[in-house]
Amino acid sequence: MPSVFERMGVPIDLGERRFLHPGPLRWLRAIAWMVGLFVLVALSGYVPLVIMERYTVKGGPEELLINTVAALIAVAVYSLMVWLAEGRKPGELAPGPAVGGILIGLLIGLVVFASAMAVLIGTGLYQFTWLGPAPMWTGGALSVQSGVIEEVITRGVILRLTWRAFGPWAAFIFSAGLFGALHLGNDNASVWAAVCIAVEAGLLLGAFYALTGRLWVSIGLHAGWNFTQGTLFGAAVSGTDFGGAIARSTAKPGYPLWLTGGEFGPEASLPALLICTSVGLLTLWMAAKAGRFAKGDSPS
Repeated sequence: MPSVFERMGVPIDLGERRFLHPGPLRWLRAIAWMVGLFVLVALSGYVPLVIMERYTVKGGPEELLINTVAALIAVAVYSLMVWLAEGRKPGELAPGPAVGGILIGLLIGLVVFASAMAVLIGTGLYQFTWLGPAPMWTGGALSVQSGVIEEVITRGVILRLTWRAFGPWAAFIFSAGLFGALHLGNDNASVWAAVCIAVEAGLLLGAFYALTGRLWVSIGLHAGWNFTQGTLFGAAVSGTDFGGAIARSTAKPGYPLWLTGGEFGPEASLPALLICTSVGLLTLWMAAKAGRFAKGDSPS
C-alpha cells in the first residue's frame, strides 16, 4: 500500500526547457545555472534580512516578521527566475500542498529531534533544566530563516540542478557535503560536526524532497528540528544560541565531543547521527520504492 508521501508526492521536476533544454553540454548549463541561481536566491534572502535587522530590536515579534519577509522574498525570486530561465512554474513550491507539507515536516522534525534529545538526556550525557515560559521570537525567526532560505538554496537549487547535471547520487553526495561544509564557519564547529550535519541533515532533508517532489516537508522538518532543539530544549543549534527557551540542555563535561556534540550542539552527537540517518535512509528507500530515482523528472 502506498504511503501518504507516495500518494501526495510527485517526481522532482529537474527542468527541461529553455536554459535546461536537452542537448549538448546540458550538464554544464545546469551547473552554471546552479551557481547563478544560488547567488540570486542567497542575495535576495540574506541582504534584505541584514538591512532590516539594523532597524529591529532582537527578541521581539518584529524579528520573526522580518525573517518571514526575507524568506518570502527568497521564495519569490527563486520562483520568478525558474519561470524565466527554465520556462516552468516551480512545482517544488506549488502552493496547494504547502500547509500540509509544512505541518507534516514540523511534526517529523519535532519527533525525530525530541527522540535524539531523549536519548542524550536519558543516558546522562546532557543536563536538562526546566526554565518555564519564555519569549520564542528569536527561535521562531531563526527557524523560519533556516527552514525556508536554506532549503530553497540547498535542495531546490543545489541538489536539484546537480541531479539535472550528474544524476541523483552525485547530487545527494555533493549537496549534503556542501551543506555540512557551510557549517564549518559556525561557533565551536569541527570536522566531526560538519560530517554529522552532512550525513544526518543532508541525507534526511534531501530524502523528503526526493520522495515528495516538493520542498515543503523539508522546509517544515528543518524548521521544526531547529525550533525543537534550540527553543524547546534550549540546546545550541549548530553553535548558535536561539535566544529564549523553555528549558536549557547542555552537554555534561567529561564525555568526548563525538558522543555529545559539545558546545556545537546535539546535532554533532552520536545519538542524533544514528537516529536522523536511520530516518533518512528509510525515506530514501521509500523514494526508491516509489520510483522517484528511476523517473527522474516530471513533464514541465
